[in-house]
Amino acid sequence: MSRTLRALMVLFVLASCGGGGTGYGTAPRNLDHACAILDERPEYARAFRATERKWGVPAHVQMATIYQESKFISDARTPFRWTLGVIPTGRVSSAYGYSQALDGTWEEYQRETGRFAAQRTNIADATDFMGWYMAKSNQSLGIPLTDARNQYLAYHDGRTGYARGSFNSKPWLLRVADSVETRSQNYRAQLGTCALGRGLI
Repeated sequence: MSRTLRALMVLFVLASCGGGGTGYGTAPRNLDHACAILDERPEYARAFRATERKWGVPAHVQMATIYQESKFISDARTPFRWTLGVIPTGRVSSAYGYSQALDGTWEEYQRETGRFAAQRTNIADATDFMGWYMAKSNQSLGIPLTDARNQYLAYHDGRTGYARGSFNSKPWLLRVADSVETRSQNYRAQLGTCALGRGLI
């Protein structure tokens, strides 16, 4: 069997395992309006409310972070690395699900909270993870739970990286964090205009 044919077969297998076409993992249709998201997925409102009550992280901060991390795709993964342009050699990282939690951080969350059945593809579990992580960033770094920009920087670079100021050498990340803050404020304003949203602000 030729090398090209083998590579094509690998690509076919990967494509067939992608999970497309079933509706699983699809994002809400309008990601630019918080009320449209909640109207289409009312279970999101319940998850955001539960996380805000438990951890103190506002719904609009949760939503803006999830948008940036996964675009609300429940089974989002990082891209594959490729050798010679055709041979997949694993993913860029183990980040997975709505919150793009890494394997090790997710396992730490499960151990600390006792939520061993939690799944990264479940919105309630993903937002609970996010609330847990941001609450720890608030405790150890003093980042307000309402500060979407700096919470995102600590979320992306880790608390140790944030404490070192690692983000200062990443202009692209600072731009992303600014975008998260802007989206957070937009979502907050929008949530005040709909019944499901008003219960979250």
